[in-house]
Amino acid sequence: MGFGDLKTPAGLQVLNDYLADKSYIEGLPGVKKSLGKYGPASVEDTTGSGAADAKDDDDIDLFGSDDEEESEEAKRLREERLAQYESKKAKKPAVVAKSSILLDVKPWDDETDMAKLEECVRSIQADGLVWGSSKLVPVGYGIKKLQIQCVVEDDKVGTDMLEEQITAFEDYVQSMDVAAFNKI
Repeated sequence: MGFGDLKTPAGLQVLNDYLADKSYIEGLPGVKKSLGKYGPASVEDTTGSGAADAKDDDDIDLFGSDDEEESEEAKRLREERLAQYESKKAKKPAVVAKSSILLDVKPWDDETDMAKLEECVRSIQADGLVWGSSKLVPVGYGIKKLQIQCVVEDDKVGTDMLEEQITAFEDYVQSMDVAAFNKI
C-alpha cells in the first residue's frame, strides 16, 4: 500500500483513512473489534466468542491444584514408584572422589642422591594412594627437583598427610610443593 508523500496533506489523509479501521494502533480513533478481526479487513474471525472461552478456561487445571483429593490407586502407585526409586538408589555404588596430584620434591643441594630420594617418596604407602610416573627437572646450578605424579582418593589421603610424610625424610628433602591438583 502506497501512502504517497506523508509531508503533504493528501498523503496524510490517505494514511489516516487506511488506519481508521485498524484499532490495534493506540491513539487513533477506531472501532473496537474482536480478536479475530485484527489485521486485514478481509480475514474471517476464527477465534469464537469470548464469553464461551472464559467458561472453558475455568474447567482446565493446568497446574494440578491441591483442591482435589488424590485417588487411592494414584497414592498406591506413587508410593510403589518411590519405593522402587529408593531401592535402585541404595544399590548404586557410591562415587569415589579421586584427584591427580603432581608433586615437586626439592632436595637440599646438587649432591643429594635423587634415586634414593625417589625411593623414599615411593616408600610411602597408604590406602587410596597410587604413585605414578616421575622425572627429574633441572632447577638451576646443577640442582634437580623430583616431579612425581600420584592419584589419591580424596576421603582417604590428603595433601597435608603427603607433605608431612615426604618432608619427614630430612636428609634428602628440603621442601615439597603441589605443582598441579586435578579432580578426576
